Amino acid sequence: MSATEQDDLREYLHLLEEITRRQNGNKLASYRPYEKQRDFHRLGATKRERLLRAGNQNGKTFSVGSEVAYHLTGLYPDWWDGRRWERPVMVWASSETAESTRDNPQRALIGIVGEHGTGSIPAAELGIDMGMYGRASGTADLYDYVKVRHYTHGVFDGWSTLRFKYYAQGRRKWQGPPVDFVWFDEEPPEDIYDEGLARTIATGGCAAMSFTPLLGMSTVVKRFLLEKSEDRSDTNMTIEDAEHIPQAERDKIIASFPAHERRARAMGIPILGEGLIFPVDEDTIKCEPFSLPDIWPRVAALDIGWDHFAAQAWLAWDRDNDIIYVYDAVRVRHETPTQQAPAILARGPWIPMAWPADGLQTEKGTGIAMAAQYRAAGVNMLYEHAQLPETDDEGESRVSRTSVEAGVALMLDRMLTGRFKVFSNIHSFFDEIRLFHRKDGKIVKLDDDLISAVRYGVVSLRFAICPPDPTPAVKIDRPYNWRAG
Repeated sequence: MSATEQDDLREYLHLLEEITRRQNGNKLASYRPYEKQRDFHRLGATKRERLLRAGNQNGKTFSVGSEVAYHLTGLYPDWWDGRRWERPVMVWASSETAESTRDNPQRALIGIVGEHGTGSIPAAELGIDMGMYGRASGTADLYDYVKVRHYTHGVFDGWSTLRFKYYAQGRRKWQGPPVDFVWFDEEPPEDIYDEGLARTIATGGCAAMSFTPLLGMSTVVKRFLLEKSEDRSDTNMTIEDAEHIPQAERDKIIASFPAHERRARAMGIPILGEGLIFPVDEDTIKCEPFSLPDIWPRVAALDIGWDHFAAQAWLAWDRDNDIIYVYDAVRVRHETPTQQAPAILARGPWIPMAWPADGLQTEKGTGIAMAAQYRAAGVNMLYEHAQLPETDDEGESRVSRTSVEAGVALMLDRMLTGRFKVFSNIHSFFDEIRLFHRKDGKIVKLDDDLISAVRYGVVSLRFAICPPDPTPAVKIDRPYNWRAG
């Protein structure tokens, strides 16, 4: 190699090093969130409390760390539709212990020890080189605070403050001045969470949590999953949403986790105290979407809702093998039957629609029963509300034909015997069954709207009909005579 070629090679290597240095010093510029991460950011515009509940290494810390960096610097990207601050902010970032705070949120924001600027906050915006920082006592390489340059519409307008906290300090150490944004990386004790959230009251600020729910249905997790609030949101990100993990590696990663922790570590699903109602491996009921044969009868079902979801599900029945396929589903809020009808009719106006007993209740504004409103909008509603046949398979009369437990038992029996399948793209159904559980032996009727719709469809399977040929609208004025066939 000539001297000239050696010089060219050295220049080329130097250029690569400089490119790498600049990329490492401004990782924020290349952040592109996955779909679930984007949902989490977007909710920040309207929610005071947010949870990003995810499996291990799914990208939760990196995602929230990137958002924190946006708030500290004001360098929001064009696609950003979450909350914005047009002034310097005070942010607390925290974890369980001093060491875990250094190794997780501090590393995500500032970078690895000895290489500050390799985290989400661009190196050029950190005040460390100017001496604008303080070290925490008692733990090597942990910062107490760091100043960060803030810009509004590209113009420097002061210094934000990033302070690091940890839960082991105890509640009293969490009392202090107002804070704009509190980040809990890993699940905090309830008293620490409450104290951190209280710091945001005076500023109108907010709190965000990112963790894998290994502590089960703790009081903090229950607050987000079971206690409804307009100020609170839960975003569940699973290993299937983590685009940086190759598909071929996902099964290996899941298999590497202890069996009793797999749902939590891979799917971000907390262990429920009394167990799931549908304790089945999702893969055994999940199938890829396919074209349904015309000889398979169809039935649809709906669950009525306004503040909670109104849900509709479409079921196909492979009679030869007695397998039910849930092939489509919709969940909407704050839509009237008339508003929902076009989407229902678009999926087949001839498909009979099962509905619950509360469809006989009248709506306050019109005085018209909810089922009648759907029927008036053209939906092919069954004549009577969803209920089991009068007799069971042995010909014995049923005492209760509307029993929730009986309907759930039918679904579970089909799941366990391979006679119940759900198209894999119906994510909302899997979201619901992961949290569908009992308390004190009773079914907890929260966030089960689509499960309820599917249950109505299962108990109404005898009314399923095949697609007409040709395809005029089919109106059912009376229930199909299941005894006559």
